[in-house]
Amino acid sequence: MVGASKVFDEIAERDVVVYTSMITGYAQVGGQLASEAFDFACRMQKEEIDPNRVTMVSLLQAAAELETLEEGKSIHGYAIRRGIGYLDEVFETSLMDMYIKCSVPTIAAFIFDGMKTRTIGSWNAIITGYLHEGQPLEALRHFCVMVQENVFPDLISLANGIFCCADLKYLQEGKSIHGHIIRIGYQLDIVATTALVDMYSKCNNLIQARKLFDVMETRDVISYNVMMTGYLQTDFASEAVDTFTEMVAVGIKPNLSSIVKLLSALSELKNIKGGRSVHGYILRHEVDMNTEVANQIVYMYAKCGFIYDARQVFDQIRYKDLISWTSMMTGYIFHGHADETILLFRMMKRERLFHDSVTLISLLQAFSQLGHLTLAKEVHCHLYRALMDRETLVLNSLITTYAKLGKLNMARNLFDCAARGCLTSWNTMIAAYGMHGNCIEVLRLFGRMKTEMIKPDEMTFTSILTACSHSGLVEEGLQVFNCMREEYGLILCEKHYTCVVDLLSRAGRLEEAYGLLKLLPARQSASAMAALLAACRLHGNTELGEVIGNCLLDLEPENPSVYNSVSNLYAESGKWDEAARTRNMAKKKGLKKAAGYSLVELNQRPSNM
Repeated sequence: MVGASKVFDEIAERDVVVYTSMITGYAQVGGQLASEAFDFACRMQKEEIDPNRVTMVSLLQAAAELETLEEGKSIHGYAIRRGIGYLDEVFETSLMDMYIKCSVPTIAAFIFDGMKTRTIGSWNAIITGYLHEGQPLEALRHFCVMVQENVFPDLISLANGIFCCADLKYLQEGKSIHGHIIRIGYQLDIVATTALVDMYSKCNNLIQARKLFDVMETRDVISYNVMMTGYLQTDFASEAVDTFTEMVAVGIKPNLSSIVKLLSALSELKNIKGGRSVHGYILRHEVDMNTEVANQIVYMYAKCGFIYDARQVFDQIRYKDLISWTSMMTGYIFHGHADETILLFRMMKRERLFHDSVTLISLLQAFSQLGHLTLAKEVHCHLYRALMDRETLVLNSLITTYAKLGKLNMARNLFDCAARGCLTSWNTMIAAYGMHGNCIEVLRLFGRMKTEMIKPDEMTFTSILTACSHSGLVEEGLQVFNCMREEYGLILCEKHYTCVVDLLSRAGRLEEAYGLLKLLPARQSASAMAALLAACRLHGNTELGEVIGNCLLDLEPENPSVYNSVSNLYAESGKWDEAARTRNMAKKKGLKKAAGYSLVELNQRPSNM
């Protein structure tokens, strides 16, 4: 535009065409340069040259680019006063686009509803607007109305329709649009294909998403980011890392979104080496480490157990948002530093940052760890005052907190007030009764779930089986275990087998427990083996205990508790040399069992015991 400006300055007599050319040029360049369009409009006004329809459309494009609502409204008002653009589809579509990008979709919808003639461009504008405003259902409704009015969709419309289905997780509707594209023979462009990959990923059809991704002739950083997001949403973090590696290998430069997704994948894999490498890359290349990226680095270090590094990065964040504080608080909770979580919350309040439900859940977990019943009650009261007492996640966290702090009656009162159809609330209450060894009430609640037609999930059965195990209700536990497979068709996992092994072991049915243990892959059976080993000690079955102990030592050679259990087994059977040898093995490796302690609230302060 520098050359164009020089030519413009040399023109002695300027007319509306010359000014419009400059305004259009700056509007199309975009970015902050779009503001120059308004400077030329002011100069044009001073020279008493009236704008035409094209001038107004270009100024609307500049206002949309800069998201300057006041300037956009001024242009709209001027057009109404001068009668410019009335019943002009291009002008009205530009007006809609401006209001949408300035986050005023209601006015855009009003303009759209008043249009005499709607072309594909105006339909695309309103559908895109609803999508950007987070209203995919309304966007999809307009897409369907457009088709019903026999307006033939183009690739932009179809891509928007697919994005709607992706956000709503409407797989069948998304497949219908995909089929329509194939039937009419449209050549998919990069935007439409990326939209399809996104839709299939969000609808948990990752195989189809990957097939489409693999046949793409051209891929950009957005395509790779969408594929990575699909893997992350379906817990395939390793594949997300491989996709990032592939993107870099083909010469596509990652953007900030790519880095955030990579850090998220490395966090899930607890790959501290990879996480540090990414952090180093950001620092070496002076990448603009905004708050979102910094938050993900904090989360990565915390998830990998490097809480000190997480705090260092947290302290260096200039503009901390709610996610920054919550990530750090959650990290402290996960690693048993509940007192630091409470200190952080108080610091956050001094910053006058308003908390959300996630922050309060972290705070409740901290109080639960420290045995702070009084402070938990204060949070409960705050939830009532802030009208947050009906939020399911917070309510369930409160139920768990009261149960852990010994107030089972308060937990039950909260459960009775919760939404009856929420499975998570049922699971929370069942786990609370199981925690207190009240298996009769656990089975009663399970019976009510059946009566009220609430389908249990894997978590429900884990809690029920654990309660049966701790209460010694062997036959009831086995009935629940069989019901899980036969009645509900759920897939059994390691936790379920561990619960039943523990159930049988506590009842002295060691051979049955061992037979069930053999059904598990070795790498998934450590906790079940530990339960059976403890039962062998209790019931004096040294022979089976030695077999289990040796397997467990091979499986978890760095776990001090295993050496302690095996050594005690040998000692109780009189094999003192073997007991001493096992203890020496642990000593040579520098393994030491952590001392246990309990927390009790005395005079509104937690005390160690």
